[in-house]
Amino acid sequence: MKYIVCEKPGRFKLREKSKPQKVEGQAILGIKKIGICGTDLHAYKGKQAFFTYPRVLGHELAAEVIEIEENEQNIKAGDKVIVMPYISCGQCIACKNGKTNCCTELKVLGVHTDGGMQEQISVPINLLIPANKLTYAEMAITEPLAIGAHAIRRAQILPNEYIVVVGCGPIGIGIMKFAQIEGAKVIAMDVDCGRLKYAKDKIDIDYSVLAGDAAVDIITEITNGEMATAVFDATGNKEALEKGLNYMANGGRYILVGLSKGKIEFEHPTIHAKEATIMCSRNATLEDFEYVIDILKLGKFPVDSFITHNVSFDEMIHHFDSWLEPTNGVIKATVNF
Repeated sequence: MKYIVCEKPGRFKLREKSKPQKVEGQAILGIKKIGICGTDLHAYKGKQAFFTYPRVLGHELAAEVIEIEENEQNIKAGDKVIVMPYISCGQCIACKNGKTNCCTELKVLGVHTDGGMQEQISVPINLLIPANKLTYAEMAITEPLAIGAHAIRRAQILPNEYIVVVGCGPIGIGIMKFAQIEGAKVIAMDVDCGRLKYAKDKIDIDYSVLAGDAAVDIITEITNGEMATAVFDATGNKEALEKGLNYMANGGRYILVGLSKGKIEFEHPTIHAKEATIMCSRNATLEDFEYVIDILKLGKFPVDSFITHNVSFDEMIHHFDSWLEPTNGVIKATVNF
């Protein structure tokens, strides 16, 4: 079978290997569609934390079951499934407290271990989520949306509060949509006018602000001088991360969703004076996946406009570099098998 491996930063290779063999407790899946996420782009550029090469990328997976043993979810061969790509130990303090998303031994498909950029894959049955009522497109975007849903749940968003979401990529857009559903007033921020326009036109956010020197003044005006009670960073950019506190109200929450590879610094008098709550939001849990699936079933997310680029598996290598260019207007790229 065919698979694509990222051998080192900037280089993919299309190769062939044997199909996976059935192992007890695991299912063999045929991959149908894969979403390309920021982690994949950063890994290709050599800027992804916790990453080693060579690696088969791909963790936003829409699949069909080829072979599976009897299981508690009654999933059968031929069923459509989403793969929750976080392999947790089930024994550590985080897992015992229901925080499998930050397991001390966590391995993420396509990051710490090989992912789904291959025709077939064998994965633990407990990672499978039934999705027969979703399209492959909806299935392939469930994981990134679940990350946004998890961030909103972490922040405990309230109706009518002002929030700022820095970064209008796929994760940021998910955060905005789920914040809207909770009744928040959303202020989107980005350096890219095209992405701000998408957030305004397709997500129907309340306000858009171009990142820069004037951003603080604009948010001050929007919020009548009070600033945002919750600020989300969905960029992972060091400069953006360090500026995010400037948009936050006294007593507010700052939720770090994007992952930076290096150190970030905050002025202690600033965070102390605001009694800031600074929290990280990592990955997602089954509860978040199930929430997103319900939202997608209800048609509350603009899937068709969200997926801006789509190519076949055989064409992926030739198109990947273009997805790194902001001028190409990529929101979410997907790959079909």
